[in-house]
Amino acid sequence: MKSINGRIYGGLAFLLLGVIIVACSQGAIHFSYNQLWDFILEQSGISNNQWPALDKEVFFQIRLPRVLMCAVVGAALSMSGTLMQALFRNPIVEPGLIGTSSGAALGAASVFVLGKQMTWVTGSVFEPILLPAAAFAGGLLATIIVFKVSNTKGRVIVATMILAGVAVNAIAASGTGFLSYIARDPQARSITFWNLGTFSGADWLGLALVLTATIISFVLALRYAKSLNALLLGEAEALHLGVSVESLKWKIILINTLMVGVATALVGVIGFVGLVVPHLLRMIGGSDNRFLLIGSALLGAVWLVLADLLARIVMAPAELPIGIITALVGAPVFLMMLINQVRSEKKGGFYA
Repeated sequence: MKSINGRIYGGLAFLLLGVIIVACSQGAIHFSYNQLWDFILEQSGISNNQWPALDKEVFFQIRLPRVLMCAVVGAALSMSGTLMQALFRNPIVEPGLIGTSSGAALGAASVFVLGKQMTWVTGSVFEPILLPAAAFAGGLLATIIVFKVSNTKGRVIVATMILAGVAVNAIAASGTGFLSYIARDPQARSITFWNLGTFSGADWLGLALVLTATIISFVLALRYAKSLNALLLGEAEALHLGVSVESLKWKIILINTLMVGVATALVGVIGFVGLVVPHLLRMIGGSDNRFLLIGSALLGAVWLVLADLLARIVMAPAELPIGIITALVGAPVFLMMLINQVRSEKKGGFYA
């Protein structure tokens, strides 16, 4: 099994490298693969070339950080979906459905609109982390509400979870809408596009922030992968196997919210990535959470880089919001999974 998983990881890593190279080449400004190679060599100090300085600036300051940001955010959202599905013990859970993304969006939008009134933050050491901190707080609160409402006597009721997610998403959306209403035109426009997901503002500082949060979350999540495997058997069984279930729940919620909150604060709301990727991986290699976490990081990165590439080239030189692309693919997959789950219930009903 380890050798099979290793081959899957190797294949996904090779695929990720390939799509990153293609995504760096294509866009409103096209770079040949020879240009990309020359740029890297010059930046490494190995050789000099005569390519225009503007091309180099576009590649290193706009294209490359954007593509790498897509890969890191894709990995974060996919791992988040894996963690939430393991925690809720249900394959149709993803951060957007249970309110994590919309809660983080509300927290971030509040900073966009009200941040300038927080004069005590301006110029302080807290200013750079205000946006991700607000997104983290909003996502955490939303996730906790859905988790508490849907967890009855140690068992997550799927119907309640979906309804609670709908309610929390509606509340968060109304709050974000109100902030858009009272905002000035530039702020309102930014919130509108940001709610559909965008990588147009990606830079090296934002990439470093998301990468740090994702790596920390990935290491912590792998540490609890075996406990999550035990939780798949049920909470009582996991307790008998020595798992502190309540402690595990809160740790997973915090890890998940850290990944989703930081990513959402910087690139906006991108749905269905955490739903589609773990589902595909389960079809390939089973339900071991150690395999799913590593595999989802790689496949999620591939998927979001490809989605952003499509968003950039389908209407070039303009670009589509990436949330439109991911929803177009993810929503039908979610409906298919929901129908299959209903049919698999022994009593045949949605509440069975």
